[in-house]
Amino acid sequence: MNSTASEVNMQPSEAVSHVLVERRGNAGFITLNRPKALNALSLSMVRDLTTALTDLQHDPAVMVVAIRGSNKVGRPGSTEALFGGFCAGGDIRYFHQAILANDTSLDDFFTEEYRLNHLIHQYPKPFVAFMDGVVMGGGMGISQGASLRIVTEHTRMAMPETNIGLFPDVGGGYFLSRCPGHVGEYLALLGEVIGADEALQYGLADVKMDAVRMPAVWTALGAQAFASIFEAKSWLASEVGQPDATLIQPDSHIDSFFSLLRVKHMVDALENAKDDRWAQKTATALRKRSPLMLHVTLEQIRRARQMTLADDLRMERDMVHHCFYDRPGTASEVMEGIRALVIDKDYTPKWNPARIEDVKPGMADAFFVSPWTAETHPLKAL
Repeated sequence: MNSTASEVNMQPSEAVSHVLVERRGNAGFITLNRPKALNALSLSMVRDLTTALTDLQHDPAVMVVAIRGSNKVGRPGSTEALFGGFCAGGDIRYFHQAILANDTSLDDFFTEEYRLNHLIHQYPKPFVAFMDGVVMGGGMGISQGASLRIVTEHTRMAMPETNIGLFPDVGGGYFLSRCPGHVGEYLALLGEVIGADEALQYGLADVKMDAVRMPAVWTALGAQAFASIFEAKSWLASEVGQPDATLIQPDSHIDSFFSLLRVKHMVDALENAKDDRWAQKTATALRKRSPLMLHVTLEQIRRARQMTLADDLRMERDMVHHCFYDRPGTASEVMEGIRALVIDKDYTPKWNPARIEDVKPGMADAFFVSPWTAETHPLKAL
C-alpha cells in the first residue's frame, strides 16, 4: 500500500484530511488531524479510522500499526512532528445539534464508534498508541485497546463524561472496571484528570516516554524492515519498553470511599472526612455532577466488571440510547450538561433530579433495559 491520506470531513478553508494514513516500511501510521477541535472524533473520522485499520490489518506487508494525534495541521506525506495532542473525545457539539435536528446519524456515530473500539481491542497486529497530550473520552476508546499504550509527561487522561450528564462509554465500563481496587469507580464517577504516573499505576498505560523522544521513535518505526509481527514486537520491546506489572497498584485511600455500596454512602463518607482536603474536594466535585448519571455510572462499572468487552459495549449502546432519547429534546441530562458546559457556558446545569438524595431506588435501572432484542441489536455481531 502506498502512502495515502483520506480526504473526507474537511473544513472549507482547509485542504487537509482529519485522518491521515500512510505506510512506511512495514508499519502503518495513522494521524488524527483535527487539531483545532483537539482531534475530537466525528462520524467521518470514525469511519476513516475503521477503514484504515481494516486495510492495514489485511495488508500482509504491515507488521505493526501506530496512531497519534496532531497539535497542528498536517498534510498528506508530511514528515513534520505533529505530537502534542491525542484526542479529546467525541464531538459533543455535534451530539447536541443532532438531537435538536432529529439527525439519525447520531445513532450511526455511537454504533460505529463502539464497533471501532471493539476492533482495536481485538486487533491482531501490534497497535501502538502515542498518547501525548489530551487523551479523554473517545480518545480513550481508540487507545485503551492498544497493545502498547505510551504516555508522556504531557499526558492528561480522563473519562469526563459525568461532567456533561453522560457516562464513561466507548468501553469505559470494561477498562475502568479492570483498574486495581475501586479506582474505576473513582475515575468514572468523578471524571478526574490524571497524568502518566497515575495512568501506569491504574493500568491505563504501559510505558512512559519523554515527549521529546516521540518523533524519533515514530520515524524509526517506519524505517525498520520487519519480517514478522514477532520482529515488530521485539523491536518495540527493545526501543520503547515493556509494561511493568509491579507498577499497577490499588489506592487504599480511594478504595476506602469508592468501594462503598451506593453513591450516597460515598458522598457522606467523603463529606464526613472533615480533615481530609482531598475528600472534601472530591465530595464537592461529585455534588456538581448529574445525580442520576452518577447512579447509572456506578451501576455500569459494577456490572461491567463481570462482562466481556462485547457485552459491555452492547450494554453501553443501550445506555447511550436512553441518555439521548428517554426524555424529549433538551430535557435529558446529557443535553442539559452539554448546554451548560459548551453551548451557553453558564456552567450551572439544572439536573433532574437535582440532588443525590433525590434519586430514588430503581431510577437507574431503566438505562440497562435494551430497546432491542438480541437479534436486532446494532452490535449483535461483536
